[in-house]
Amino acid sequence: MKQEPLLRHLIKNRLLVLMSLPAIIFFLIFSYLPISGLVIAFKRYNYQDGIFGSPWAGLDNFRFFFISGKALLVTTNTFLYNIAFIIVNNILEIVFAIALVELTGKWFRKVTQSLMLLPYFISWVTVGMLVYGFINFDTGIVNGFLRTSGYEPIDIYNTPGYWPFLIILVSAWKSVGYGMIYYLAAVMNMDTEVSEAAQIDGANIFRRTWHLTLPHLVPTIVILILLAIGNIFRGDFGLFYQLVQNNGVLYDKTDVIDTFVFRSLLTTREEGMAAAAGFYQSALCFITIIAANFMVKKYDKDYSLF
Repeated sequence: MKQEPLLRHLIKNRLLVLMSLPAIIFFLIFSYLPISGLVIAFKRYNYQDGIFGSPWAGLDNFRFFFISGKALLVTTNTFLYNIAFIIVNNILEIVFAIALVELTGKWFRKVTQSLMLLPYFISWVTVGMLVYGFINFDTGIVNGFLRTSGYEPIDIYNTPGYWPFLIILVSAWKSVGYGMIYYLAAVMNMDTEVSEAAQIDGANIFRRTWHLTLPHLVPTIVILILLAIGNIFRGDFGLFYQLVQNNGVLYDKTDVIDTFVFRSLLTTREEGMAAAAGFYQSALCFITIIAANFMVKKYDKDYSLF
């Protein structure tokens, strides 16, 4: 069949094009036009000459980032934290989505889902204050409970070893309720007749979940994981900065690329180095998503993103 010319196709579907115009303009302004700013990564930027008038620096900005001694550390932290987020959050989202569908009380299900979704709308500034109120050494709820129980209080803000677990816990608490919506929609879209037939044949909830629900969720799981892998070298700045603030004792365990670049920009005012780190981060994300999508495509092309 002969393909319709692009211009004729746009004119024919002009109402749909017009409806999508706000989204196109949004991404053009905030996603595509800023790409030109990547040139700062290769320049010795100064305010007088501007972005395009500043002298070229070659790869000096990248060299400065790597010889800082923190490049490998923050890259490893970013990668490992995101791996943990992908594994823990997706498992919890799947478990809670299936559990909510199995709940018989309609109002109880709605109230539970609403309560789980609520933390997603709390700002990271507020979350940081809540965490501080729970775990600070002098007046924190946790240490207050330990003191009244006869135990020694824990100085969590000066003990880096606790923070990987704490950050993963806070991320799950805030994100699982929202991420669960995708799996909840997929589970509720299942053919109930198949599940009912399995139940009549004597399959309990665990066997139905393992043999029916989880295979049905595989396409959703793969797509969501692929999308998450695309940002595997991007840290959630609000999470890492608002929880840790400027506590240098914790940097080795909690610093990611985003917070490292932010602090470097505040202290050294090296815009070129910050842009180089951002370029390096984007390149890693691009390579990772291409590689992950290629492997998924080799396994089953129907599950790939492109």
